[in-house]
Amino acid sequence: MHVSMATSAGTTGRPNEDFVGAVPGVVVLLDGAGIPGAESVCSHGVAWYTHRLGGALLGRLSRGDGQDLAVILAAAIGETAALHRDTCDLANPSSPQATVAIVRAHHGRLDHLLLADSFLVLDQVGPGPQVITDGREVAARRACSAPLDGVPTGTPEYDRIRAACAEALRARRNQPGGYWIAKDDPCAAQEAVTGSRPLSDLDSVVLLSNGASRIVSPYGLTDWPGVLDLLAANGPAELIGRVRQAEAGAGAGAGNPDDATIAYCTGIADQDVHFRARNAGIKR
Repeated sequence: MHVSMATSAGTTGRPNEDFVGAVPGVVVLLDGAGIPGAESVCSHGVAWYTHRLGGALLGRLSRGDGQDLAVILAAAIGETAALHRDTCDLANPSSPQATVAIVRAHHGRLDHLLLADSFLVLDQVGPGPQVITDGREVAARRACSAPLDGVPTGTPEYDRIRAACAEALRARRNQPGGYWIAKDDPCAAQEAVTGSRPLSDLDSVVLLSNGASRIVSPYGLTDWPGVLDLLAANGPAELIGRVRQAEAGAGAGAGNPDDATIAYCTGIADQDVHFRARNAGIKR
């Protein structure tokens, strides 16, 4: 399996809070959640958290033992929390946290795990792509923001309601009926979206952070089959570049630029051939 990766910080002069890395047969992508106030409860920062959690995941996944992905994520969350539990207020809702996306080729199958709103695109042999994400955070955000509908922006009333909406969203984080994200509680890993597909069903696989997925929504520059075409023709850096162009042209009302990261995995069929050869006792 060949992996092409690209990442770009959303704001010049600020750390990129995304993480992407790979070991043979495995790719990990994390999207750090830069929440206002995080620096006051954790001296390390969100970028530090995503890199430590990403490294812990790759270290465990590199063993190649086929352990359940949620179990591996739970252990990595616990390991990372232990690194700063004595110095930082991890129970605070604003302490560092991240989405998690993992793919692993193992025993002829592609296993995946998603926690919060990163994206996985499975380029299926024959039918169109299958797009997988954990939509619970988006649903919770939409529900919590409903009181803002029709309230004029730039008014004290809008600011008051917006603050209450943000508090309501925080109250749903890592709670039943809300949404789940990697933070300090290993139990969140058991709430991840997981699945497995035969490698022979797939041509390629793409992992995207939320910032990179903007090329489809909200900017509508292409659809998901178009994303696969762009990646095949030009690679992940070109796709991120188009997102940056759209952000620059959208104006202040479009929101702040976000860190954007992509991992594009090809040669899936070769991975399957190697597995079948090993399984049959054939040396290649």
